[in-house]
Amino acid sequence: MTAPVFVVEHFDAGGGGRYVLEGPEGRHAVSVKRLRPGEDVVLTDGAGRWADCVVLDTEGKDRLIVQLDSVTEEPPEEPRVTVVQALPKGDRGELAVETMTEVGVDTIVPWAAARCITQWKGDRGLKALGKWRATAREAGKQSRRVRFPEVTEAATTKQVAALLAGADFAAVLHESGDEPLATAELPSSGEIVLVVGPEGGVAPEELALFEGAGAKPYRLGRSVLRTSTAGTAAAAVLLARTGRWS
Repeated sequence: MTAPVFVVEHFDAGGGGRYVLEGPEGRHAVSVKRLRPGEDVVLTDGAGRWADCVVLDTEGKDRLIVQLDSVTEEPPEEPRVTVVQALPKGDRGELAVETMTEVGVDTIVPWAAARCITQWKGDRGLKALGKWRATAREAGKQSRRVRFPEVTEAATTKQVAALLAGADFAAVLHESGDEPLATAELPSSGEIVLVVGPEGGVAPEELALFEGAGAKPYRLGRSVLRTSTAGTAAAAVLLARTGRWS
C-alpha cells in the first residue's frame, strides 16, 4: 500500500527537519488514519511539490510529527488533458470530478450547456463549484496524486469555443462523429481539450460553434454513457494512448 497523502500550505520544517502536520489534516492523520511512529506519509501542496516523510510521533488528537528532509517538484505531465464537463443533475457532478481526478485529468471546466437541466446561479452556483473543488482535492489525495486537477469557474459556450480554438487537439463526444476517439491522432505534447455534453446531448448550434473552433465530433463506443461517466471513460482512452499510463 502506498503512503497516504496529506495537503499542506508550506514545507517549512524546524530544526532537524521536524515538521508538524496539524489542523484538519493532522486530525485526519492522527484520529482517523491512526498513524504511528515509523509509518510513511507524503505531504504535498497539490500543485506538484511533495515530500516523503516518516512519522516520528503524535501529540493529542490533531498533531502529527514527521521527519521532512527534502521537497521534490513533479513537473506537469504532457500532453495536458482538459475535460469540459456539462453540468449533470444532482451529485453526479461530484462523481464525474472524482473519477476524472482518479484517472489523471489535469483541468476540469464546468460548462452550462443549453440542454443542462442544472444551472449554476448565485450562491447555489458558488456552493456547487466549491463541492467540485473539494471533491477534486479529496480524490487527488485518495489517488495519491501530488498535482491535483484545477476546477475552473463555470464556462459559457463561447468560452468553451475559445478554449477549443487554442487546443492542440480538440474533440467533442458526439454520436455524429465518423471516427472513434480510440483511433484519433493525438499530439505528444501541448493541450488536449475534450467536451462532454449533457444528458440531452450537445445542441446543434453548440456543435456547429465548436466545429468552427476546430473541434471534431468523435464517437466513444457503441454504448451510450451518462454524462457523469463519459468524461472519465474518454480521458482513460486518451491517457492510455498518449503514453501517460505507460
